[in-house]
Amino acid sequence: MPHTKDDLPDALYSAAQVRGLDASLIAGGVPGFELMQRAARATWRALVRQWPSANELSVLAGHGNNAGDGYLVAVLARRAGWSVRVLAVGDPQRLQGDAALAHAEAVSENVLIESWAAQPQLRGIVLDALLGTGLTGEVRAPYADAIAAINGCGLPVVAVDIPSGLCADTGRVLGAAVHADLTVTFIGLKLGLFTGDAADVVGELVFNDLHADPQVIEAASVSARRLTARNLPQLAPRTPTSHKGKFGHVLLIGGDRGLGGAILLSAQSALRSGAGMVSVATRSEHVGAALARIPEAMVLGTSSANQLMELLQKVSVLVVGPGLGQASWGQSLLSAAANAPLPQVWDADALNMLAEERVNLPKDCVITPHPGEAARLLGISTAQVQADRPAAAHALSKKYTAVVVLKGAGSLIASPDGRLALCHQGHPAMATAGLGDVLAGLVGALLAQGMQAFDAACLAVWLHANAGEQQGKDGRGLAASDLIPAIRQLLEEQAPCLK
Repeated sequence: MPHTKDDLPDALYSAAQVRGLDASLIAGGVPGFELMQRAARATWRALVRQWPSANELSVLAGHGNNAGDGYLVAVLARRAGWSVRVLAVGDPQRLQGDAALAHAEAVSENVLIESWAAQPQLRGIVLDALLGTGLTGEVRAPYADAIAAINGCGLPVVAVDIPSGLCADTGRVLGAAVHADLTVTFIGLKLGLFTGDAADVVGELVFNDLHADPQVIEAASVSARRLTARNLPQLAPRTPTSHKGKFGHVLLIGGDRGLGGAILLSAQSALRSGAGMVSVATRSEHVGAALARIPEAMVLGTSSANQLMELLQKVSVLVVGPGLGQASWGQSLLSAAANAPLPQVWDADALNMLAEERVNLPKDCVITPHPGEAARLLGISTAQVQADRPAAAHALSKKYTAVVVLKGAGSLIASPDGRLALCHQGHPAMATAGLGDVLAGLVGALLAQGMQAFDAACLAVWLHANAGEQQGKDGRGLAASDLIPAIRQLLEEQAPCLK
């Protein structure tokens, strides 16, 4: 898994914002070449720490400041007695400014610099200093060929600042990207290192602020915040005089014929995540299974929306969509929910009917689309959503005036007020059915216990992802219900009941 260390900052920046930070530091009196030297030293230290017995380095360098970092790492390796070779992809004469100074220093240190060839002989540790954070278009030759050579060499790979070919803003692979074992990044964390395709190419991430002035960093605007155990929204602890009436009544609506399991997973998740009371409105055929699985829940066999009206007056939060289907039964129940003045969580088929404009989303909603559902809601393709996940999350939040959880690798939580949070925890074993149903019930339970929508969504996503990471250690075959006891344990660690 990437990003195994959690000593990283919380703030995430766009490439332009990091360039702004860089410019501010230079304007504040730190020469650009000094920053480049600091970056090289940070990369060199991380490289040696990761592979202490290595003694050979192959650097692939491009034309920008990323290449300058690479030339200076080559100098440090040469001074340490390593066998070093730089393969210049393109003409080094095109280097400018600090990168040109770095190349000149490498020449003065007698670093072996050769022109890139189609079939290079890479040896030792491979340092990717090809393309930096300024890349926006698709990778072209000769860089695409160099990236393919790196990925096919079978050697340890270190990326300077960002794996070449990965978009720093979106986390999208721009045609091809280096698959790094270690990425050493500087000054500010780039949002694209944590979402989209990033988890497949970043490897272990090491951050170094290059001794940046904390006041400059604190004054800068950010694109998003990482969710970590130290900055999570807090659910209020329970006092000894607590009773069920203080912690909300969640009504979960869904489970058409053949789809009953989804709403039961959501209900079980809501119950185990601390909702005071849980009710389920589902097809009559599922009542027996619901009572057998969750005897603590109140289950209403529902054939029409009219049967919901009295119950809607008694509950405090709705979770709508898991197993709802898109037939007339599901649409009638969704329409009844949409007219209820309650905080709501919409998922699955509720979102599909929303996308078809069969119903309007009420206020105070949290919607939890996966990329395909997000694409339908925005009227674009799934590929377009994945090409810029942060933009898609913001667009959904603005369009529906709702808190949006855009699920997937590097889940994003967007608020209508412009806030964006990111959760990069999780596990590949979570690629299985029912996980979204568990998340929807969890969000509903946190809303019922008094959390605001954005805070509830952030905490729920973090709990869900970390429970999946814990349970995923046993490998594939993870069942969605496996997460529920782990979520309960993590929630208690975050917000214990007072004895």
